[in-house]
Amino acid sequence: MAERSTAAVDVADNSGDGPLTAKADKATADGVAQAQDTADETMRDADDERKSAEPSVATPELHSGHKLARRYRLEECVTRLDGFSSWRAVDEKLRRAVGVHLLPADHPRSRSVLAAARSSALLGDPRFVQVLDAVEENDLVYVVHEWLPDATELTALLAAGPLEAHESYQFVSQISQAMAAAHREGLAHLRLTPGAVLRTSSGQYRIRGLAVNAALRGITSERPQRTDTEAIGALLYAALTQRWPYESDAYGLSGLPKGVGLIAPDQVRAGIHRGLSELAMRALANDGATASRQEPPCTTPDELAKAVAAMPRIRPPEPTFTAPPEYQRTTYQQGTYGRPGAHPGAPTAQPAAPAPPLQSRTGKVLKWGVAALLIAALGLGSWQLADKFLDRSNDSGDTGNTQTDSGEGPQKPDAEPLKISDAVVFAPNGSGIEADVPSAIDGKADTAWITPQYRGYANFGNLPTRKDGSGIIVDLGSVQDVAGLDIDMYRSGQTVEVLAADEDASGPSDLSDFSQRLTELEPAQSKLETTLDKPVRTRYVLIHVTALPTDGSPGTFRGGISEIRVTG
Repeated sequence: MAERSTAAVDVADNSGDGPLTAKADKATADGVAQAQDTADETMRDADDERKSAEPSVATPELHSGHKLARRYRLEECVTRLDGFSSWRAVDEKLRRAVGVHLLPADHPRSRSVLAAARSSALLGDPRFVQVLDAVEENDLVYVVHEWLPDATELTALLAAGPLEAHESYQFVSQISQAMAAAHREGLAHLRLTPGAVLRTSSGQYRIRGLAVNAALRGITSERPQRTDTEAIGALLYAALTQRWPYESDAYGLSGLPKGVGLIAPDQVRAGIHRGLSELAMRALANDGATASRQEPPCTTPDELAKAVAAMPRIRPPEPTFTAPPEYQRTTYQQGTYGRPGAHPGAPTAQPAAPAPPLQSRTGKVLKWGVAALLIAALGLGSWQLADKFLDRSNDSGDTGNTQTDSGEGPQKPDAEPLKISDAVVFAPNGSGIEADVPSAIDGKADTAWITPQYRGYANFGNLPTRKDGSGIIVDLGSVQDVAGLDIDMYRSGQTVEVLAADEDASGPSDLSDFSQRLTELEPAQSKLETTLDKPVRTRYVLIHVTALPTDGSPGTFRGGISEIRVTG
């Protein structure tokens, strides 16, 4: 049951079939998302209308143990709804769990489901649950996707209580950036619900059902960016308040009181972060402005991601430590270890009197011997101290000797971190992934600039637009003395070199603009560190990646950079 709740595809939840737009949005200029009505009677009416408009299609009668393509063995039916079914299955070829959507080939939505699955598979973004296969075979259409048994749905997280401020900040930052990247490739989700967002054991948020969940249900939108943005706003609202931002209950969450309209999260629950509360309202309210600051609405995931990045960073809470137990003396420390217990009625033994100091002839000899040794030690120490002062006075006249007796030169000053003012992707022959570049200089090891997934060749798919590789160019703001580098790679096995532009370079973008070599071109581990023998004068430093490691599947490659630090 735990595995089903954390990894099953969220296609059976009827409480969220309607768009996530509030009823008040009908009168807005957006005109895209419809008023949400998740009451049971309304959903039954909507289902009746949908069924009357579409031919009735029976769900394929399959059973546990059935194999698809002699490879995918069905294990457990998770959903059976509206002519399709979803299963937990096993890929017997790669020996791993997968998820499978099944529907008849003559289903009215089978073509759109296949198209959506294949488009989603081409995105190859690790922030989304990946589509592994999309096939039409033997009068069946089936879509195979990743199965994440160690992930937890946002639904389960919210059932335990609202998220604290730092976790909510991480959530909205990662989800908005992921959806902004998807929309740049022409892909929309249209069904972003708490069940479509997973939190992995490493704290990363992943989105499942990109384009596919909406295609399975026949959901469309005239302005998909506005629909997905409002859905993210609703999820952030729920994360802050543990309430659904509409009057109807949904996804195991209570709705807002009827008749009060959409109120800010910090008015629903005390102690909510003010900036996150206003951000949720900017994404939700189509009339645009929070009452307190009158800032414009966020109508696209990219605008929302920029608004999150413009906020002051919310730091994680300080760790709490439990107080150590009170110190207790043991019986050994109390002096009773090894002593037999007293018998009842027996007289208590009195402690023995301490032995008198040595008063015998032997004791006197020992005392005189110790005194003699102390006197000798004092005399020897005084002689050595005087000798040291004499040597120092003899050497004071030699002012030309600047080295120590060991022959070592003056110590080098400790390296200091240099401030990085900007960073851009290195893509001289084509467009690069600009959105994630700030993640490589934000001081956080859990964020990264990540390349797309390339197939067939480790050198960026052997594409002409990537013949010179890729990477990141960091701008130090002015010419500096660069003495060292400390770079965290997204994963080990990438072939990397570090180059620097000339001192008088301005806006270098081509590989020939970086003439100074700081490291050799070779495969790197998860961390690349180097200290230069002689500082290099430059303003621009290029971390140049020429080959990528495997992405875990045969013939697929991906790399990236997590953090860049430059010292001077």
